[in-house]
Amino acid sequence: MPNFPVIFLMGPTASGKTDTALALADHFPCHLISCDSALIYRDMDIGTAKPDRATLERYPHALVDILSPMARYSAEQFRQDARAEIELARAAGKMPVIVGGTFLYMKALIEGISPIPPVKDDVRAELLQRHQTEGIEPLYAQLSLLDPESAARLAPADTQRILRALEVVLSTGQTLNHFWQLPPKEALPYPYLKFALTYQDIARANARMALRFEQMMALGFVDEVVHLREKYPELNGDYPSQRAVGYRQIWDYLDGLMTKEDAIERAIIATRQYAKRQRTWLRSETELLPVNVETLNFHQTIIQRIEAALLP
Repeated sequence: MPNFPVIFLMGPTASGKTDTALALADHFPCHLISCDSALIYRDMDIGTAKPDRATLERYPHALVDILSPMARYSAEQFRQDARAEIELARAAGKMPVIVGGTFLYMKALIEGISPIPPVKDDVRAELLQRHQTEGIEPLYAQLSLLDPESAARLAPADTQRILRALEVVLSTGQTLNHFWQLPPKEALPYPYLKFALTYQDIARANARMALRFEQMMALGFVDEVVHLREKYPELNGDYPSQRAVGYRQIWDYLDGLMTKEDAIERAIIATRQYAKRQRTWLRSETELLPVNVETLNFHQTIIQRIEAALLP
């Protein structure tokens, strides 16, 4: 039985990661593991570009549709869940393939993660309520007093990270940087290959992202968000699930804060900005095997590289 490495398929949004994973599954006995902070949520299919039901039946993906949109998820939870899936794959003689664009989760899985204690539920609830009533400015000011290092690192409008830094320091009495400097725990104990799907033609990729979002709208993205709001009455834009690219803009449209045309335009811009951040992250990665998706037969390039790694 081959001793398969763990395969990581990385790449910016709309770079073809899912199609590449399916190509690997057609060639190797694969155990596909999604690494996407939006695909974990149920009832969020169109806006997350989740593979359709027929695809998921033929090519099962672990860690898809595992949580309610009301739930929260962390890099540490992903590390634990993905490690369990990797062990299942190895026990079955299959190759674990981690595919997705949430690179922080991949980093936590490979390197381990600093042990941050769980935050207190009442602290989190109070911060969310304050954000709803006061906005982010006073919370950022409080963070500047309690954890000036995090405040200096974050943009004043970075709601998610400001709330995270505040809930940690208010729950534990220690700053995020304190925990980050502690030794990480449980790095991945198995060999791995990290492939990055890259492209040179940014303009063409941006056009592809715009087309994909317009297709989402045609498929009923607005109706999907309407359904979310009806099914989960307590859900709002502050929940991590609704901070996924596109959802925030559709929420604002439904709340009458912008026109549908403005929501589409802003969602496309947000998608491009997200892809740019992903490309920036990939440039800082080590041990990366870049694969140009603009070349013919790039799937075969990846297959051959994996086969070479399996040679004695």
